[in-house]
Amino acid sequence: MFFLATVLCLSAVLLIFMVKEAFENNIVHHEIPLKGEEEKYTLFFISDIHTRKISDKMIQHIEQPIHAVIIGGDLADRRTPIETIYRNIQLLQTLGPIFFIWGNNDREVGEERLRKIFKELGVTVIENDAVLFPNMKNRCWLSAVDDVSSRKSNPEQAFNKCNREDAVIFVSHNPQLFTTIKNKYDANVYLAGHLHGGQIRLGPFGLYQQGSLSVKDGKFTLISNGYGTTLVPLRLGAKPECHIIDLIFRRELRTNL
Repeated sequence: MFFLATVLCLSAVLLIFMVKEAFENNIVHHEIPLKGEEEKYTLFFISDIHTRKISDKMIQHIEQPIHAVIIGGDLADRRTPIETIYRNIQLLQTLGPIFFIWGNNDREVGEERLRKIFKELGVTVIENDAVLFPNMKNRCWLSAVDDVSSRKSNPEQAFNKCNREDAVIFVSHNPQLFTTIKNKYDANVYLAGHLHGGQIRLGPFGLYQQGSLSVKDGKFTLISNGYGTTLVPLRLGAKPECHIIDLIFRRELRTNL
């Protein structure tokens, strides 16, 4: 009886800890060096929000100017109230102009309904296309594909406009596309979410890799743990996160993480 009570007590404590971790607000800062005219351009990257309400306190505590906000997919899913979608977008708009990339769950809300909200609120949807970041001294493209699960993903179209002389930030909700992209196209930075860092991990073990920023051959890859949760509002060992990314343009390139 004592053993059972101990197990139940420990299970309850673990459950509370997992709920608490799932609703943490963690902003991870990154500096990414790029070659160009001297300039600092700052992005806010967030993915996999799902049903979670973005913390207004977290947003209010961001002191540095944000030049563009990138939602890297799964802004919402079938469980997300429409008022939460409006609220989250309007809160992110206090940081800067929003660019949205489709995730595998977003269309569960209803594609026409979501597009109507984006049009109403002035959100730019990038799907198999590229746009130049606004108000930049350097030419830097934001290139993105529709989610691979939609079977509408077209990397060729996403890179059609991008010149080799320009910087390119490429976004795919699902990072599984990165190997193909890196073999055929050229980008400086790759951004993705989708995997939630495994969401629930036992030490180093999880269903998917832990989110991280890595660099290889001067190319940076950021895979985020994401901000919200799917299936159950629990996390363990894969903290929720969003990202402030400083693109540091210099004439002489120094590549350091």
